[in-house]
Amino acid sequence: MTRFRPCIDLHEGQVKQIVGGTLKDSGTGPKENFVSDRSATWFAELYRDHHLAGGHVIQLGVGNSDAAREAMEAWPGGMQIGGGVNIRNAVEWLEAGASAVIVTSWLFDQEGKFREDRLKELAREVGREKIVVDLSCRRVEDNGKIKWKVAMNRWQTLTTLDITPATLETLAEWCAEYLVHAADVEGLCQGIDADLASLLGSWGGIPMTYAGGVAGMEDVQLVQDASQGKVDVTVGSALDIFGGSGVTFDELLVWNSRGTV
Repeated sequence: MTRFRPCIDLHEGQVKQIVGGTLKDSGTGPKENFVSDRSATWFAELYRDHHLAGGHVIQLGVGNSDAAREAMEAWPGGMQIGGGVNIRNAVEWLEAGASAVIVTSWLFDQEGKFREDRLKELAREVGREKIVVDLSCRRVEDNGKIKWKVAMNRWQTLTTLDITPATLETLAEWCAEYLVHAADVEGLCQGIDADLASLLGSWGGIPMTYAGGVAGMEDVQLVQDASQGKVDVTVGSALDIFGGSGVTFDELLVWNSRGTV
C-alpha cells in the first residue's frame, strides 16, 4: 500500500515549504508557504519517535549543510539526503548518518543530457542500495501527447530524460529507489498529478515516492488508487506541522498504521 513518507525541506538553513517552480538561482527569492521556527533536528526527532523511516532531507541551495547534518545526527540511518549530492561528497553524507543519498543534477551535463556513466560510478562507490535517483519533473506536451521530462537545477532546467517505463527499468539497475516531485504542482496544495502517479505505478519495479500538490487526505488516497498502492507519498505545505490545514500529522500516522494491521 501507499505509505506516507516524511520530508524536511531546507532553504537558507531553515525548514521551509516553498512553491517549487519559484526557486531560482537569482532575482527575488522563492514564494514561501511556511517558514518554521523549529529546527531540522526537531522534525527528525518527531519522525524518529514515530518510526517514519524512508523520508528525505532536501537542501534547496547553499547554506543548509549544518542543519542537514544536525538532522542526520538526530536520527542516524533514518532519512535520505539530497541537494548537491555528487561522487565527491556521497560517502561523507552516508558517514554523517544518511540512510541513502539522493542524486539529481549531478547525473546530467550542462545541456541536460543524462550521464548514465556517473550513476554507474556512484553505484560502484557507495553501492546501488544506497542510491535514490531523483526524477523530479515537469509536464510537457509533445506533438499533442503529454509526457514528463526530468528537471534539474532546482527544477529550472528541463533535461533530455523522459519518465517512461523503459527509463525506470533501465536506471533501476543502478539505484534502490526513485523520488519524483511533480514540480508544476509542488507547493500549490491544489491536487496531485494523478496521471504521473499512475505512470509510476504502472511500472512499480522498485520503491518510489511521489511528492507534489497534496491538499487533503483524498489526495493521499488518490496516489494509492492511481498507483495501485505501488508509490509512496510525501505531504508538504498542506500538513499541519508545516503550517497547513489540509492534512494533520495524526491522520497520516493512522493512514500508515493500516499497513501494519
